[in-house]
Amino acid sequence: MCAAVVFSGACGGDNNQNTDGGGTDGSQSNDAQTKNDGTSGNDGSSGDSSTGDGGCTAPQTDFPSSSIFYQDISKANVDSAWTTILGSAFASGWGGPFQLDPSFEINYADSCVQPRSFTQDPGALPDCDNAPVPVPPGGKTEGEQDYFCSGGGDCHMIIYAGKRLFEIYQGSITGGQSTGGTFTSSCEVIWDLTKDYWQSGSPYARGDGCNGSDAADVPIAPLLLKKAEIAAHQINHAMRYTIANPKIDNTYYVHPATHLGGSGPSGTTVPYGSRLRLKGTYNVSSLATPEAQAIAVALQKYGMFMDDGSGGKMYVSATTDITQVIDTHALGALLPTDFEMVDGGTRINFHQQNCTRTPITQ
Repeated sequence: MCAAVVFSGACGGDNNQNTDGGGTDGSQSNDAQTKNDGTSGNDGSSGDSSTGDGGCTAPQTDFPSSSIFYQDISKANVDSAWTTILGSAFASGWGGPFQLDPSFEINYADSCVQPRSFTQDPGALPDCDNAPVPVPPGGKTEGEQDYFCSGGGDCHMIIYAGKRLFEIYQGSITGGQSTGGTFTSSCEVIWDLTKDYWQSGSPYARGDGCNGSDAADVPIAPLLLKKAEIAAHQINHAMRYTIANPKIDNTYYVHPATHLGGSGPSGTTVPYGSRLRLKGTYNVSSLATPEAQAIAVALQKYGMFMDDGSGGKMYVSATTDITQVIDTHALGALLPTDFEMVDGGTRINFHQQNCTRTPITQ
């Protein structure tokens, strides 16, 4: 029987727990390729899904290069509402220091992993999907040591498999293992990695008004800071940050978000899906380490999306193993005034949307 492969990197999340994590990269890709996370090597994340030992095929791990996450926005226009938002929602700062949140876990399932079904609240449809999930052995959910969601948090279960990205909100398997136990989910979202969802058109992404594995319904995994790319000082994608709900607009969002969950007044708070960019004039060399400087350079070029609410503080989502190469407060000197909000385009009234889609079931 082919051995299933899991690479437990880490995925940043909204539980805001600093948990030690990481795992063994057992994948068998023979092609050393450069990926959108800036890394290269035999980690099973090649775009051509190379075949490893025993004929098991490693998963794809990138969306198309045209996707919004890889877009250079260093010269994009500043949003006209930024001065107002900066003076209101961010008048007293982020609501805590600028910090990294190493609580997410990324799992990789090769083609030998057999999908398993789960139980999900019927009310999650049509926003959420309902297809069996290939759960690789030895993996973890966000903030946990295995697949059991013991703390009642977000417990995002993130799995790359084939040409799909599975992201499950409050994914949990009793007993914590990939087999056996009872598998439950609050919302499964399946992303097709061969598709650029964020080009203009109708429907946009998975549909305006549709909820997902996070409140913005934007994929988490491609926005996470990872150990390898930080260590390589090469981060080639946008990031994801979370802030306190009262700082978030409760009525309007901007694309790429299609959903929201804030509680702040409209017009003076941050819209879901908005993108902050570190000013090009910021002196990156003032940061103490080359790892922190590399993150700052990426923030100048790719920025960071506001995709979820937090328990009160500001966090940039990352994988659990980044603590091996960077301190979570290494960019603590960054203030809201060091950033600009990129023009987000049309504000979309969430309360006027109705999620209309056909869930993926297989």
